[in-house]
This record gives sequence, C-alpha cells and structure tokens, in this order.
Amino acid sequence: MLQPCELKIIYQDDDLIVLDKPSGLLSVPGKKPENIDSLQQQAQKIFPSVTIVHRLDMATSGLMIMALNKPSHRHISKQFELRQVSKTYQAQVYGQLTPDQGTVSAPLIADWPNRPRQKIDLIEGKPATTHWQVLARSGDRTLVELTPVTGRSHQLRVHMLSIGHPIIGDDLYAHPQALAMSPRLQLHACFIAFAHPTTLQPISFQSPVPF
Repeated sequence: MLQPCELKIIYQDDDLIVLDKPSGLLSVPGKKPENIDSLQQQAQKIFPSVTIVHRLDMATSGLMIMALNKPSHRHISKQFELRQVSKTYQAQVYGQLTPDQGTVSAPLIADWPNRPRQKIDLIEGKPATTHWQVLARSGDRTLVELTPVTGRSHQLRVHMLSIGHPIIGDDLYAHPQALAMSPRLQLHACFIAFAHPTTLQPISFQSPVPF
C-alpha cells in the first residue's frame, strides 16, 4: 500500500494538483472495506480540500487532475463535460496492429451480468470514439498512442479488444496469451492539457510511460 509521502505530485498551486497515479491504486475509495485506499484518500491527507475531477481505472496508471477549491472543481469539470480537455494514452496491445492509424467508433454500455465489464451495443450504447496511432511494432505486440474523443468507462480497453488487439495485461478483456504477457495493464495516461481554472491559460503535463 502506498503511503502519502509516496504520492507522485507532478504539479501543484492554489487551485489544483496534478498527480501520477500508479497502476493498482483506485482513483476513489471503493464500497468494500478492502478497497478504501485510493489516490483521492491519500491526497486528502496532504490536501484536505482536494476533490476528484475525473478518474482512471484502477489498473491504469498516469496523470490525474484534482481540484483544491470549489470554483476550480466546477471550472475543470465543465471542461471535461465540454470535451475541452485533451488526453493522450499509450498502450501495448497484442499482435501486429495495422494500418498505422485509425479510429474506432463503437457505442458502449455496461455489461450488467458481468460487471464491471463494458460492451459494445449498437442500439442502446452511448457514443464512444477513440483515435489510435501506431508508435512501434515488435514481435507479438504493438505500442500505440490512443486519443479518446469521449470518456466512457473502459473505452480504450473495449475499443482495442473490438479490433482484435486487446491491451496486454488486461485482466478483464485480454485473452490468456495477452494477459500472461504482463503483470499489469499496459495502459498509461501520458499527456493531459486544459485551461487553468483561474488564469484561463492553457497548461499541459506529461508523464513517461512506465512499461
């Protein structure tokens, strides 16, 4: 379990903090007693007023923004709502992904009998779009840059699965070969850009990919 002093703080000022979340840590506390530990809870021990603005899956690592006051929370949340926040991920997917770039547009909905899994549902699903770009290919894996247009739960994981290239180490969606290739989900939120809630100036942050 991480201790508060081990939080990786990328940036902080009077309005917000940007953290680098490790894989395996919840963004917010879960309902079960064993799932209380989270990035939010640890951050609140240092910044009591901090509130969550967006989330990453427990298995996903990378950049997260948290607000330190109500006006900042409202402003940044509105940017997410209006899709004004730019986010980029990198992932290792199974197999040789071709061509060099593409887009997946496939609506998603909760797979209720198999929660927390999500699934594609062309009739009742909510619109979801992901752009992908190949960065490198090596053997039975491909390093890709993923840019989500929407922010649906498990969107990147399900979209990569839908084109036959599950993310390596994905314990929810990967087939046995892809799951066995890594002890963690090979998905990292490596870039985020938005407008500062007070100055309104554009700011951006990067995090090196840990896999």
